[in-house]
Amino acid sequence: MQDLTEGVARFQRETFPAKAKLFTRLATHHTPHTLFISCSDARVVPELITSAEPGDLFVIRTAGNLVPAYAPGADGVAASIEYAVAALGVKDIVVCGHSACGAMTALAEDHDLSGAPAVADWLRLAAASVARTAAAGGVPALVRQNVLAQLTNLATHPSVAKALADGKVALHGWVYDIPAGRVDDLTAAHAAPAA
Repeated sequence: MQDLTEGVARFQRETFPAKAKLFTRLATHHTPHTLFISCSDARVVPELITSAEPGDLFVIRTAGNLVPAYAPGADGVAASIEYAVAALGVKDIVVCGHSACGAMTALAEDHDLSGAPAVADWLRLAAASVARTAAAGGVPALVRQNVLAQLTNLATHPSVAKALADGKVALHGWVYDIPAGRVDDLTAAHAAPAA
């Protein structure tokens, strides 16, 4: 906790004054250009990876960067997606998986998750990705397949489906390679420009 306390003090002493105009604007304007959906893994920091400023990204972080397909009812992930697309008008949505993902490793290697039933239930959302990569196997293949599957799930959300149909949003699938610092765009060859 001491590290965090010292970090807050450094932010207040150095970072905040250096970006005072930005924070003044952000106090009354919330206009991120991108919804960034990534894993909860502490090694994956969307703003750091993209060199984004505060206010640029609307971030959702879930174990395994999973996006449940749309279903009626209370759902924090669905509500955040809808808000980003329908209220904030983001132009791009990125689903970003990463190397050495603990969630995908647990699935690829069939780890016993009986001691973590909530995690086990959540990771069942990746069952189709596991089935698609069973022959190819391996965590890297599963990470990539999972990112593509989450893009498919995103398109089931009414706000996303409408924005896609209207040409107002583009979907992107990325994989971040932690030790190399590289980001692979899985959708670059298939991307259609947003209007």
